[in-house]
Amino acid sequence: MLLIGSHVGFRKDSQLLGSLQEALSYHANTFMFYTGAPQNTSRYPIQDGLTIEALSLMKDAKIDYSKVVVHAPYIINLANDKDPDKFMFSVRFLQEELERCELLGIKSLVLHPGSHVGLGVDTAISNIAKGLNMILGTHDVTILLETMAGKGTEVGSSLEEIKRIIDLVDDKEHIGVCIDTCHLNDAGYDMSKFDDFLDQFDSLIGIRKIGCVHVNDSKNLLGAHKDRHENIGFGTIGFDNLISIIYNERLEDVPKILETPYVDREYAPYKYEIEMIRNKEFDSGILDKIRKQA
Repeated sequence: MLLIGSHVGFRKDSQLLGSLQEALSYHANTFMFYTGAPQNTSRYPIQDGLTIEALSLMKDAKIDYSKVVVHAPYIINLANDKDPDKFMFSVRFLQEELERCELLGIKSLVLHPGSHVGLGVDTAISNIAKGLNMILGTHDVTILLETMAGKGTEVGSSLEEIKRIIDLVDDKEHIGVCIDTCHLNDAGYDMSKFDDFLDQFDSLIGIRKIGCVHVNDSKNLLGAHKDRHENIGFGTIGFDNLISIIYNERLEDVPKILETPYVDREYAPYKYEIEMIRNKEFDSGILDKIRKQA
């Protein structure tokens, strides 16, 4: 069965219930959310009543909650320990995010590996693994390292770097990977040859470690290292290639999550993009339809 959804909001007054209701409005059967603002540390207590209500509604909607994903905030950076206090802040805040995931019953959390900010890739990989080893195993939540575009000093733009981090992690059971199609394209992986990419991934890391796929087209040429997402079918990866990725049988049980940009920075495209994906037919006029129906 196709597992398709998008990033949705998580608000103080509705929390997981609101996230689910938004996902259902897009006709999604999975989704991803942040437990608070991705750019800061502001968090509010998890309300068990809203969580229980959401879980009941999910059961009625036949949504597999084990496939719902949380994304860690961007401000966490385990790669740089130049300032020990900032490094430990990242460790503690990631620990708190795992605690929130456990309160919500979430089993997978996507994490950007981080940026070395001048320390170099080798030191960064060691730092990331050190931070993860301080955290993993304390909660039954798997951290999925996201493949990155290679912008600036980002770590994790190559499978070899992701493998090096995983190799240094003690708790292999709770570490995995989230692949992002835009990031992979921008890092230099040709998404028109996705099965070749999966073969490479399987030989280096093991395909069973893929716990989530972020499905995004890209505004950039192959290998641009820029990380600029585009709506499905309007970028350099293209609709047919993305459909082949989404429906790849080797990733059938892996949730596919859209993070494509809002149209005119105002209108959510996910309901319409999910419909296109289900129909496997590109609609070149979909952006205008979104504007008119919003």
